[in-house]
Amino acid sequence: MGVPTNHRAILLAGFVAFGELIARFIFGYDMGVISGCLIMTDFAARFGQVASDGVPYLSSSRQSIITSLLSVGTIVGAIAQAFTADRFGRRSSIIIWSAIFTVGTVIQTATNRALAQLVFGRFVSGLGVGGLSALVPLYNGETAPKAFRGALIVVYQVQIFMGIFISDCIELGTHNISGSASWRIPIGLQILWGLILISGIFFLPESPRHLLGTGREAEAVTVVAELNGLPEDDPVVQEAIEELEYGIRAENEGGKVTWMECFSKRNMLWKRTINGMMLQFIQQLNGQNFYFYYGDTFFQSAGTQLSPYVIQTILGAVAVAGVFPALYFIDAWGRRRSLLVGALLEAVCAVIAGLAGHFMLAPSGTPVSELTPRNRQGGDVLIAFAIMHVFTYGAFWGPTPWVYLAESFPLRVRPKCIALGSAANWVWNFLLSFWSPRIAARIGPLILLIFFGMLIFGWLYTYLFIPETVGLTLEEVDELYRSGVKPWNSRKWRPSEKHIHDKASVSAEMVEVQEKKDESEASSQA
Repeated sequence: MGVPTNHRAILLAGFVAFGELIARFIFGYDMGVISGCLIMTDFAARFGQVASDGVPYLSSSRQSIITSLLSVGTIVGAIAQAFTADRFGRRSSIIIWSAIFTVGTVIQTATNRALAQLVFGRFVSGLGVGGLSALVPLYNGETAPKAFRGALIVVYQVQIFMGIFISDCIELGTHNISGSASWRIPIGLQILWGLILISGIFFLPESPRHLLGTGREAEAVTVVAELNGLPEDDPVVQEAIEELEYGIRAENEGGKVTWMECFSKRNMLWKRTINGMMLQFIQQLNGQNFYFYYGDTFFQSAGTQLSPYVIQTILGAVAVAGVFPALYFIDAWGRRRSLLVGALLEAVCAVIAGLAGHFMLAPSGTPVSELTPRNRQGGDVLIAFAIMHVFTYGAFWGPTPWVYLAESFPLRVRPKCIALGSAANWVWNFLLSFWSPRIAARIGPLILLIFFGMLIFGWLYTYLFIPETVGLTLEEVDELYRSGVKPWNSRKWRPSEKHIHDKASVSAEMVEVQEKKDESEASSQA
């Protein structure tokens, strides 16, 4: 029951899934493609400066501006999509933001030598990426049949890394092409990804939740039935409609949800919101994105015989491979233990790579012919531990903070709490991409010690403040936080009673919010 049983339903569910994968793929692809462009000769000649020896190069400040403007756009887009999602519907909004992303890519690809045009194009593309990063999962969660939802959450991180890997492979093949084709081809291919998403969404229905919210119940029933390949009067279809109606009622009862409610004392929401934001903050400063954004530039000084493009391709493949063990660890070890183990392993990799790079690498700009065996050995050590760092991130800190964020909040405030966590991710992604090249230009491989310090902080924060939530329902998470159990004892904690249906918790939550509202009104009248 509930699993799509005809070709139309399977096709629709498959493209809903594909839509989310493309949106995640787009962000990962851009992250990987800009890393390779930064060290392409033609790219540097057009948008960089000329050194005293006549060789064009990109200064650390220009690298940071080119890279980080996309992240600025993602922050704005992630917020702005909230206005289009309700006004125009999920489906139409995805088309709008996909078109914005595609326009931004066209602006970048058409750039000749104007740095301002390039960074403006990246900002516009960022608007689309940010809007899609929030809209497509929302559409997927409201549209995909239950049989597919779990798998879609699992492959979230895989698609980002897959985008990085594919971009690395493409640039491995184009970086030797003379002229602007070396960077226009990998950047311009993003137009194809945007057009695929735009064209495909025309064949998909509107979100049933949006239809219910705008009073079109008959259309919503038809869409749910079609997506599941079941008759409209099937119990699974009716149950799905009831769950959506409960969710809408939970948001509407007790007044409009405010952002401040995410930080209220009720059920320790303030602590849960802060935990979600902090995990996203720590995740961005693990060090892995430094390799993805600036790895090509960074590895040029490692003195290895391997091309930086080959190294980045290896890192991309390792990142994809690293996510698959997470399918086991997240449930078998739990969220908390995965974060603790991952932080320690990544910290070891960061400190070894940082110290080896600082003490063993030759100064930046040293000719390859002048490198000593010790310099080359240092480069090999740095690259080896960078690979282990990225693999460990994929297995632990890549997907786990997102899973924790998705399962930590009551239904009423869940969209806003998750939005705050996602916003924290984008903000720190921007700060990382903006400041990393400037810091690395001053201290070189020692920048990895900053990430080492953040990973130690992440281990301490997880140990002291992050409880185990594996296997708990939303109302059991409420009880966990109310119980006051110490996070380091939370693995052994058990709920006082077995909750068997989320609808009961939704009803209880609505009553609690309404009572709080009534008490507030009574006190104000008195």
